[in-house]
Amino acid sequence: MAKPLESSALSAFCESVALMLSAGIQTDEAVHMMAENMEDTPFKRVCQDIYGRLIKGSRLSQAMVATGCFPAYAMDMVAVGEKTGRLEAVLRSLGVYYDEEDRLFAKIRSSVAYPAALLCVMSVILAFTVIFILPVFGEVYGSLAGSLTAGSFNIVNASMVIGWVALVVVLVFTVLALICFCLSRTPNGRNTLMGLFERIPLTRPAMYQLALSRFTTAVAICTASGVNTDDAMRDALETVTHPVLRGKVQEAYHGMIDAANPRSLAQVITEYRVFEPVYARMLTIGTRSGSLDAVLERLAASFFDDAMERLDRVIDAIEPALAAFLTVAVGATLISVMLPLVGVMGSIG
Repeated sequence: MAKPLESSALSAFCESVALMLSAGIQTDEAVHMMAENMEDTPFKRVCQDIYGRLIKGSRLSQAMVATGCFPAYAMDMVAVGEKTGRLEAVLRSLGVYYDEEDRLFAKIRSSVAYPAALLCVMSVILAFTVIFILPVFGEVYGSLAGSLTAGSFNIVNASMVIGWVALVVVLVFTVLALICFCLSRTPNGRNTLMGLFERIPLTRPAMYQLALSRFTTAVAICTASGVNTDDAMRDALETVTHPVLRGKVQEAYHGMIDAANPRSLAQVITEYRVFEPVYARMLTIGTRSGSLDAVLERLAASFFDDAMERLDRVIDAIEPALAAFLTVAVGATLISVMLPLVGVMGSIG
């Protein structure tokens, strides 16, 4: 099975091909020139594979599908670009998208790596404390059983409970941090991580905005090329994978093609709440003023920026949150060690 390309490689591929297309170079020659002076890497082999298929008559989207190295969104958008004659614009937008995605996951790795290392160290310290140190206090209490009060025994039991609870919680957070770090390092892992983000309440709104940006970009590209809005909605629907947004867009599309009551793009977007009301009104104004494609492009950029800002805020909060948790864990460790000493002192007194 072919290994998916990294986000940085996807960005470089899309931006480079778009640049050469703008210079009047044909697609097959653009891909060949891009791979010509590279070292022998998986990225170069993918470019050579695509070039071989292009010179045999395949379209770029078909060649990308055949390699098995490109994400579904990239292949769907390239197919839309080829169909509408706006391949260069599509590739440029994909280059920006995957460049931002690469930056996002690099930030996730840097935010999680250091706290994950500290959590691993803390897990070892807590495990040593709970397994080896606290039982020693239990043996001391056993030898002093005759002089201990019920309160002292309760302190010992509380110490053991705190130690084990802290250990279990730290281990859980350690595993989650390591999983997040490992997933952010590979393309398949990133897809899994993005799927998890769609289910986590804290990141769910950002993922919806990101999916909305993808959809709006596809509609904008289609309408800018002269495709009617019904066909634009149908083609853009193929690029939507977010379950909530896909459901809304499907309902909106059926509303557009309803023979008994056909409606415009702006009407169904408003009626089925695909966009927030303020953005839906902007779309209505764009339709009336004849600048629908320009409004869609601005909205797509706005949705994308909003999604990135939301994700950035969540990621920026990861490191402080883990640091705060580590502080609590250290405190729990100290308490679990000190409580038996308090009990001993109370018994002696």
